[in-house]
Amino acid sequence: MWLLLINPKSGNGRGNRIGKLVKQELKALGIEYIDVSADSAQESQENLKSKLSESQEFEGLFLIGGDGTVNLAVQELVGSDLGLALIPAGTGNDFARTLNLKLKNPEQLISYYLSSRPSLIDVGKVGEKYFVDVLSTGFDSMVNERANAMKRIKGRAKYNVSILMVLSTFKAKSYRFNIDGFSFESKAMLIAVSNGICYGGGMKVTPDAKIDDGLFDILILSPVSKFEFLKVFPKVFFGKHTTHPAVKISRGRNIEIDSDAVAYADGERVGPLPVKARVIERGLLTWRM
Repeated sequence: MWLLLINPKSGNGRGNRIGKLVKQELKALGIEYIDVSADSAQESQENLKSKLSESQEFEGLFLIGGDGTVNLAVQELVGSDLGLALIPAGTGNDFARTLNLKLKNPEQLISYYLSSRPSLIDVGKVGEKYFVDVLSTGFDSMVNERANAMKRIKGRAKYNVSILMVLSTFKAKSYRFNIDGFSFESKAMLIAVSNGICYGGGMKVTPDAKIDDGLFDILILSPVSKFEFLKVFPKVFFGKHTTHPAVKISRGRNIEIDSDAVAYADGERVGPLPVKARVIERGLLTWRM
């Protein structure tokens, strides 16, 4: 018996279409499942939590959705023995990239999950919330703040507009850090505390990050001119920015960040700084390639 969670709204309706395909395939294969999907994300999370509290054992959770749906499910799955079988159907699908899920065909992914075993990966914890990809603050968080306030512009376009709006007035801030007991201050434009490789719909902000090494990859972008920022920014999608002199990447298990700024984790608002984050080693059971 499996569990199934579908977000029909993910990927501008892609979740609904792929969810129907998955149900058809599971029926054709004779795979039994319990659908915990509900009308709201909160209800779906509560349904998942309820099933995990039961004595019944499940083979895994088929999750059809994007990074937001993954974030929702991870809050309940960390520390459990239920494996996450992700079938990406979102806009960004960054966690799918981190898991190296190259198979685009849902039927092929289902076959892979049914014929292989999951493994344990690390997760991050900030406050009382878990994240699987990136905790960030600085420029990108301000873009998220601006985009979330937009009502008329929808989809990816609102983030592109927000980038231009924020960049026109953006200034680096002074941050206070503590990484594994080492404290320092630095001005920065962007900070990414990464468990995974990418965020923001494919930006490989920390291309060498590993999700099973017990460490965060911590990127700090020192102040550069707006012209230089625009020159470097496109390179992030290919992970080619790491050799720039303003980019510093270190590793650590625990980090504290403080400044007059806000933080986001896996695209979800964490809130104002200060924040404390730590690695939860081998905290999540999932399939990867």
